[in-house]
Amino acid sequence: MKRYILLSAVLLVLASCNNEEKQAAELLNRAEISYKSGNFSDAKLQIDSVRTMYPKVFDVRRAAIKLMQQVDLAEQRRSLNYLDSMMAVKQSELDAIKDRFVLEKDAEYQEIGNYFYPTQVVEKNVGRTFLRGSVNELGEMSLTSIYCAGGKIHHNAVKVSIGDEFAQTPASNDSYETTDLGRHIEKADYKMGNDGGVIGFIMAHKDAKTLKLEFIGDRTFRTVMYQPDIKAIVEVGNLAQILASMEEIRKEQKEANLKIQFVNKKIEEAEMQENVQK
Repeated sequence: MKRYILLSAVLLVLASCNNEEKQAAELLNRAEISYKSGNFSDAKLQIDSVRTMYPKVFDVRRAAIKLMQQVDLAEQRRSLNYLDSMMAVKQSELDAIKDRFVLEKDAEYQEIGNYFYPTQVVEKNVGRTFLRGSVNELGEMSLTSIYCAGGKIHHNAVKVSIGDEFAQTPASNDSYETTDLGRHIEKADYKMGNDGGVIGFIMAHKDAKTLKLEFIGDRTFRTVMYQPDIKAIVEVGNLAQILASMEEIRKEQKEANLKIQFVNKKIEEAEMQENVQK
């Protein structure tokens, strides 16, 4: 009787193991079908199910791990193809407008240059109080408030407005004062994202003939921003969007290539281990 019970138990265990192996193999087969059809998300879902639901079906789990590596490679290669196509689009957009700007870059001292709209380059604006836009080659845009209207106000913020609407920068962390031929000059920089929405405000009112401009310090100096300066900042803002998109694409391309290198290395290590075991 005891032998019969023991034999029955063994048969039940074997049947259970065979059933689990069959179910795991079915999931893996679904994953392979999804992989071949390009449905990588579903393939990963099926593979994860194999690894979590059937931890003791070792042969199928090993096959699932190998398939996951192939899915990862295919997914990253598809991502790279998409990123390459997006980069081509952005490069075409850049080529279409970059000649509208002046790139200032000292090759000896600067790794990254800055783009300006021609009407706002330094040599055309000596002694002028205004708000200037620039963007570096990585797509990081900045505003610079330049005050030289006489007297010292020690300004570190600006406000632009039209009617009851306005935007104001926070106090700049990068302001400085100097003199040029006896003229007192104050400058303050505001990077996009830390500009209090001033760049976005100007771009939203790109068709305005004028905007009120205030330099805020120990006292406030009020002036007017005319259409040429509004247009210059808007144009630089458009360029910044393209350059920033290109920089983001480069980062994603680099990340995808690193992932491909990592997966290939894992595949090579697994193959070497299998060869040693053989």
